[in-house]
Amino acid sequence: MKQWHIFLAFFKVGMLGYGGGPSSIPLVKKEVVETYKWLDDEEFANILALGNSLPGPIATKMAGYIGYRVSGIIGMVNAVLATIIPTIVIMIFLLTFLASMSEQPWVKGMTQAVVPVVGVMLAVLTYDFLKKAKGGLGWTLTIALAVISGLLIEIAGLHPGILIGLLLVYALVKPIKSKEQSDEKGRGKMTS
Repeated sequence: MKQWHIFLAFFKVGMLGYGGGPSSIPLVKKEVVETYKWLDDEEFANILALGNSLPGPIATKMAGYIGYRVSGIIGMVNAVLATIIPTIVIMIFLLTFLASMSEQPWVKGMTQAVVPVVGVMLAVLTYDFLKKAKGGLGWTLTIALAVISGLLIEIAGLHPGILIGLLLVYALVKPIKSKEQSDEKGRGKMTS
């Protein structure tokens, strides 16, 4: 039954992820976090961050990792196949059909109409991530990191994977305040 659920979850992503990786991410999240509860929000965010820093399509990377985590090697193969098979089949049939109809106004309108839907899906996902970041970092640091990241990516031309990698390294090497240190500081202020 678990293999069937893995297949269904990622088959939906493969069928409905119109627009590539960015539009697939909210669909993956809905299936693995909300529907099947294989991951929580924080685990999903960590997998997404790491997946974005690696080369290749994000949907297949996430499918492979999540499938492996849920059900080992067989789950990984199942999830990846469920993600790519719909795309392969649809591409063959759809592109053959669209190639013969490419000059029709309804074909051009169809492809343009999907863009706002993908934009809304990405905006919702961004808002969810900002809320989570605010909970862990506070608004000031969250906004500062968002602005600096935007400037580095858009103006300086830094690849997002490099930025994510740098932030991961920073998170690994920065000193972590332990609860004991915080409690000692708090007691020190109270006795002063």
